[in-house]
Amino acid sequence: MKTKNYWTHASADIISKLGSSPDGLSSNHARQLLLEKGENVLDEQKPDSIIKVFFSQFCDLLIVILLIAALISMFSGNIESTIVIFLVLIMNAVLGTIQHVKAQRSLESLKQLSSPSAKVIRDGSVIEIHSKDIVPGDIIMLEAGDLIVADCRIIESFSLQVNESALTGESANVDKFNDILSDDTPLADRTNMVYSGSLVTYGRAKVIATSTGMDTEIGNIAGLMNSVKERKTPLQVSLDDFSKKLAIMIMIICGLVFALCLVRKMPMLDSMMFAVALAVAAIPEALSSIVTIVLSFGTQKMAKEHAIIRKLQAVEGLGSVSIVCSDKTGTLTQNKMTVEDYYVNGKRILAGKIDLKNENEKLLLRFSILCNDSTNTDGQEIGDPTETALINLGTNLGIDAMQVRERYPRLSEVPFDSDRKLMSTAHNMNDALLQEGHMMIVKGAVDVLLERMDRIRVGNTVRRMTDSDREDIAVQNMQFSREGLRVLAFAYKQVEEEKEIGTEDEDQLIFIGLIAMMDPPREESRLAVEECRRAGIRPIMITGDHKITAAAIAKRIGILKEESEACEGAVIEDMSDEELQDFVEGISVYARVSPEHKIRIVRAWQ
Repeated sequence: MKTKNYWTHASADIISKLGSSPDGLSSNHARQLLLEKGENVLDEQKPDSIIKVFFSQFCDLLIVILLIAALISMFSGNIESTIVIFLVLIMNAVLGTIQHVKAQRSLESLKQLSSPSAKVIRDGSVIEIHSKDIVPGDIIMLEAGDLIVADCRIIESFSLQVNESALTGESANVDKFNDILSDDTPLADRTNMVYSGSLVTYGRAKVIATSTGMDTEIGNIAGLMNSVKERKTPLQVSLDDFSKKLAIMIMIICGLVFALCLVRKMPMLDSMMFAVALAVAAIPEALSSIVTIVLSFGTQKMAKEHAIIRKLQAVEGLGSVSIVCSDKTGTLTQNKMTVEDYYVNGKRILAGKIDLKNENEKLLLRFSILCNDSTNTDGQEIGDPTETALINLGTNLGIDAMQVRERYPRLSEVPFDSDRKLMSTAHNMNDALLQEGHMMIVKGAVDVLLERMDRIRVGNTVRRMTDSDREDIAVQNMQFSREGLRVLAFAYKQVEEEKEIGTEDEDQLIFIGLIAMMDPPREESRLAVEECRRAGIRPIMITGDHKITAAAIAKRIGILKEESEACEGAVIEDMSDEELQDFVEGISVYARVSPEHKIRIVRAWQ
């Protein structure tokens, strides 16, 4: 078995390979593994001490020359020049050090998050331990709301859904199964694995920890970031070049002056003092301080915009940007599923133009609230993002979800199952819209529901579904999918009073409509892209999401012009660095990429 390809083998084989068992690790074995593997934490580079930061401010050729000049002035008795030079240099170093320390403290405050715990099976019993004590081979119990603290292989999944947007960039929840996958399955499609840093949003599962700490995928990203070499900003390059040229010119001129003084029979000490005085006068000792002060003003402006600037030179670096590589989820988009379109009565309707006076549009909205487990109380959203989007649509249209649910209480249900791809609920729906008594509402994947529907509701009538109707629904579903939208189909039928519904009832359904949703772009994204282009900056999208979704968002905000400008990470997998450098100029959107791909793309542009 390969060390990392756990998704290519049966879970039972992995349990055996890692020296575990269905009853978990023994406490003694876990302690030994903890000593061997280390704690389940990410390595962090030790920050430089204040003293080191302070003295690093003097690592500049002009400043070194000024220090030499100050020392010569001091030994020659010219105390005033010495004091002035030292004061200017120390003020420059202090300003740089203060900015570095302030930024470091701000970054540290961002890390002060509560450390999660995990429920594991040890010695045959379920116990709760600190996440740093997790070791490979631990059997972990997951349920909705849990933060995943290690890379794990699924052993048993009960409708498990995981949000992996922090790792893959895909905003939609991912269904997880205990299947065996092929060796070349990309990270974002490994449905039998869960990864550290992800969040369980639905269901529960039993998993086995396969990698911890720096061996996890998130640890791999941390390692890549630590290996990135720091590059000088254009200002630093310009100042270094200017310093070298100026220093050489000054030393040549001072050398000539010193030689001429000696030729004119001036005393050696006087000749040296004259040359040093000329050097001190020629060197712009205030240049470094002026640059530092100006950049400090820039950092204060950035701080007011809630941006943390760790190094002063980064302010100038921002002004020299020609390419911006951005993630999609949560950066260009809201990282929040939102209903975009309805398909009802054979027509597509924008979510903002839904007419609650239309019976079927109102009925579809009501069904989406009732066949739904999420809640939104006082702005606190709980539940699956897709279901939350349906509740939020009702709220935006002035419909209170709790009132609807109180009026039509749930009598029974068949929970969502990732194998069926359906969810069903039963309600008493006697009212002006439906005078048919007890009703079962079903929502799920379009392709699955199409096979279970034999009637369709159009206007106020219900008729037999024709092949033409099925084709129209399938075509509309395809159109939504091409636009990067996630689609849910809704259907219903009358059931017997007080009957407990089951999976056997999920057939002979009446189609009511489709609801399409997506993680929409931020309102400011299009404007930001336009401003970048006007400033001569080219925006690039790099995301782990699907190509269709990424391209749809990129088109809406102006990043993508032609379909040929979008590609998937697999395309660049086998390219050399030289080939990639030529390739990146023609691509504006990268989808389904891994963290390694992101680093390579940025390096290619640099």
